[in-house]
Amino acid sequence: MGGMGILGTGDLNGLEHSCLFFTGTMEGPRSDVGRWGGNPWQPPTTPSPEPEPEPDRRSRSRRGGGRSFWARCCGCCSCGNRADDDWGPEPSGSRSRGSSSRGGRRPESRGSTVNAAGDGIIREGMLVVTGVDLLCSRSDQNRREHHTDEFEYDDLIVRRGQPFHMVLSLNREYESSDRIALELLIGNNPEVGKGTHVIIPVGRGGSDGWKAQVTKTSGHNVNLRVHTSPNAIIGKFQFTVRTRSEAGEFQLPFDPRNEIYILFNPWCPEDLVYVDHEDWRQEYVLNESGRIYYGTEAQIGERTWNYGQFDHGVLDACLYILDRRGMPYGGRGDPVSVCRVISAMVNSLDDNGVLIGNWTGDYSRGTNPSAWVGSVEILLSYLRTGYSVPYGQCWVFAGVTTTVLRCLGLATRTVTNFNSAHDTDTSLTMDIYFDENMKPLEHLNHDSVWNFHVWNDCWMKRPDLPSGFDGWQVVDATPQETSSGIFCCGPCSVESIKNGLVYMKYDTPFIFAEVNSDKVYWQRQDDGSFKIVYVEEKAIGTLIVTKAISSNMREDITHIYKHPEGSEAERKAVEKAAAHGSKPNVYATRDSAEDVAMQVEAQDAVMGQDLAVCVVLTNRGSSRRTVKLHLYLSVTYYTGVTGPTFKETKKEVALAPGASDSVTMPVTYKEYKPHLVDQGAMLLNVSGHVKESGQVLAKQHTFRLRTPDLSLTLLGAAVVGQECEVQIVFKNPLPITLTNVVFRLEGSGLQRPKVLNVGDIGGNETVTLRQTFVPVRPGPRQLIASLDSPQLSQVHGVIQVDVAPASGGGVFSDAGGDSHLEESIPMASRGGA
Repeated sequence: MGGMGILGTGDLNGLEHSCLFFTGTMEGPRSDVGRWGGNPWQPPTTPSPEPEPEPDRRSRSRRGGGRSFWARCCGCCSCGNRADDDWGPEPSGSRSRGSSSRGGRRPESRGSTVNAAGDGIIREGMLVVTGVDLLCSRSDQNRREHHTDEFEYDDLIVRRGQPFHMVLSLNREYESSDRIALELLIGNNPEVGKGTHVIIPVGRGGSDGWKAQVTKTSGHNVNLRVHTSPNAIIGKFQFTVRTRSEAGEFQLPFDPRNEIYILFNPWCPEDLVYVDHEDWRQEYVLNESGRIYYGTEAQIGERTWNYGQFDHGVLDACLYILDRRGMPYGGRGDPVSVCRVISAMVNSLDDNGVLIGNWTGDYSRGTNPSAWVGSVEILLSYLRTGYSVPYGQCWVFAGVTTTVLRCLGLATRTVTNFNSAHDTDTSLTMDIYFDENMKPLEHLNHDSVWNFHVWNDCWMKRPDLPSGFDGWQVVDATPQETSSGIFCCGPCSVESIKNGLVYMKYDTPFIFAEVNSDKVYWQRQDDGSFKIVYVEEKAIGTLIVTKAISSNMREDITHIYKHPEGSEAERKAVEKAAAHGSKPNVYATRDSAEDVAMQVEAQDAVMGQDLAVCVVLTNRGSSRRTVKLHLYLSVTYYTGVTGPTFKETKKEVALAPGASDSVTMPVTYKEYKPHLVDQGAMLLNVSGHVKESGQVLAKQHTFRLRTPDLSLTLLGAAVVGQECEVQIVFKNPLPITLTNVVFRLEGSGLQRPKVLNVGDIGGNETVTLRQTFVPVRPGPRQLIASLDSPQLSQVHGVIQVDVAPASGGGVFSDAGGDSHLEESIPMASRGGA
């Protein structure tokens, strides 16, 4: 079973099987079925070569109190007393004795029409549905009105709470005495009471917003307008039609071509995920690419990420995530529950979810997190194999989460918090411990401050919280701490974070500490106890950013997470939150004699070059001050985990009143090269002691070494269905050879994920690659590339490609290649040095 596809359930006993199946290379059935019991996902089985008979669904109706189908769906039908048969006895004179009986015919195959009696005979006068047109092509009215026309699917994809249209073809003209009911079913055991079995009587109203009306009849065709509930379960539904006439009842067999995807609807005011700004919806639901920010506050890097939520297979991967987690279908209409499950399942801990986290620096058994350029390859691999994908770090978890939530219909954005705290002891402060000489005691420093951390905001109402907490909610799929015993985080109201209301669900204390806790410096005393010597109030959550709407600019959203630093409201929020932590009295022990200020400056350093860091001291008092200063330099992962100190400087500085002086530490490439870790970040610990006043100075400053970008150039015009070429140029900034170099190329509507193995690139060598691709969708697109090697990572580039429609007038193309391509590039084709 090579390649990926979607199999319908029409040939697999209809409701007795899960709605989602896939093909792919399988080593055998998977046993990791999630944490919840009764997981609806089951390993796919090989279909029987012979068509199986349509299962008898009459027994299922007895869940409705023994009433017949028509009594349950339509109160005007006089069949409520027929409790023994879902459809009641056949009308008089219509009973047949076999396939040769007058006025009847027996269907010849599984896909033919059948009657409700289960004998397969179509009787004269019955209202038979001979065909269904769901108007589901990408250019049809349904897909355009529901903003799902970009999905690379030929199925009907609609958003809940919004009507759609269909056309039923009948064997005769529709009469006023005829009864038609539509049915939607999802899950292994659909039940009306759980919303997994929806019955919609045409022209007679439904429940919870479900209804259908005839808008037009023309000969044997009936046009219907179908309204879905704004609270509907999201997922892939089986669809069928039942009819009742004087000649008998009929049910259309389930057909995988008639399956319907229903998604959340941010365009519907009655939906909990409604967004009242069209430009927000265009950006946070429909935009297929975005910017993710990283680095440090003073040296912000940015990279383009291909979300690819409309690529073929991604929607099925998103629904498979819910299945794999074992999420009950009845809960899939609640965006709070769906977000919580997604935050748990995008990481692999607990549930064998999508991505394996790895912060060790050793990625030999998978892909370096910095090498990914988008979510599509990751999600399709998970759907195809069922195995967690190696490896991810915070921006990868967040990028995939944005893809999944946007795909399901939630307005979602990727957010970066610079100087993000990881509070391990629920104190709601970042505690840093030093010895008597103010050298860090790393074995005690379990709290860490990440240079940056990336998570997600998604927009929804919160009926589970008091009023005032609707709007942006934090969802974080990076596995840091457990929530109710599971590695997930959120959704958490941003408003509750801003005001320090850490008792609000979900996970507010942890997220509050990430953005608005204080750094508390503790010094070991002669008797072994620790004393607070300095509190740094503006060191955490110094800048919170996301991509701006309708542009590639960076938007500062710090103000929605916290009150202005130092304001009375901000201090009140911090102290209110800390009062609920494990060290509620920490602010009672503070000393405040501070007249010497300290600032750290680092030049814009480039990977492979020498650098220098500078500490500036200023005496803001009226008396002379003498400062004994210590500088300790080490490499650090972006998570705040540091290596050993590889360089240190000690100096005594005398400051006249109002004067400033500086201490500079030069660092050569040869000094830092042996110690480099991921992303080339370094941590400078600075501590000082003022002799005259006893004031203690302390600061941690992180900076990074910049890496080069890839240069992408489009060679010729881009047209749907026609081959186009792109040129990629890279210059190695290091004097050493890069080994096992891998390029990745990806772009929604342009190029399915592609891996290029180019071998080695010599020291300071320039290479040029040319690659062809075939656009499949018109409009502005982003083509994204990355480079990775053991010696250098975090190298990427992007180019905008404006794709013209095909000359024949077609808007979409089926071209685009396999879901994952990998090839080796011979040396001769790599271009000049």
